[in-house]
Amino acid sequence: MKILFAIVILGLTFCAQASEGALPLAEAEVDVFDLPSVHRGAAYFADYCMGCHTIKHLRYSRLAKDLKLTEAELRRDVLGEGGKFHDSLLSALDREDALKWFAVAPPDLSLIARARGADWLYSYLKGFYADSTRGTGVNNAVFKDVAMPNVFWELQGLQKPVFKKHDGSEVLVGLELAGEGKMSPQQFDRAMLDLVNFLVYAAEPGQFDRLRLGKYVVFALLFLSVILYKLKKAYWTDIH
Repeated sequence: MKILFAIVILGLTFCAQASEGALPLAEAEVDVFDLPSVHRGAAYFADYCMGCHTIKHLRYSRLAKDLKLTEAELRRDVLGEGGKFHDSLLSALDREDALKWFAVAPPDLSLIARARGADWLYSYLKGFYADSTRGTGVNNAVFKDVAMPNVFWELQGLQKPVFKKHDGSEVLVGLELAGEGKMSPQQFDRAMLDLVNFLVYAAEPGQFDRLRLGKYVVFALLFLSVILYKLKKAYWTDIH
């Protein structure tokens, strides 16, 4: 019964994922130890996302420490003049205004990478396409009828959907670039990967310390294993 229950739950999970997005997720090659990438991602977040979204569990000072940035470098690329170095990454958008304009308040993104996963975020950021039936003028291949507009359209260009008939209904099977943006497709993919790298880092800033400490823990366990093995041989010598 336990195995059957687990299979049912797993099947429901796959069904839920399939119903939310029409296209398979793209793989995001995340590397939070690529500090220049995380730095660029933080800059993209400040320029394009922070008008609406917050990361309330991360402070600028912690970001500067982890990315090895001076306060001047952080102010130039992320914080901006007039911001406070020890503040959290908070948006100036008023909640009531957000509800009026978007019908929903933009969520805090502190844990979005842990909740959704890097592949989902990467596919979502690249998945906007033109849809004249929507108030924002766009829809998303991963998150259907999302309230968020495509803030990256100038960089990416405009995408149009490709539908095919299946069992009497139209199914989204791909996206095509209908108008060029400021970046090439390869440059845009790199920019979105940088942003995902930053969001994965922001979801757990302590992972830098944890992962660095991990190699020392493994070394200590290996050293302890050798000591215990020699101790075991010493005890069993008298028994034999």
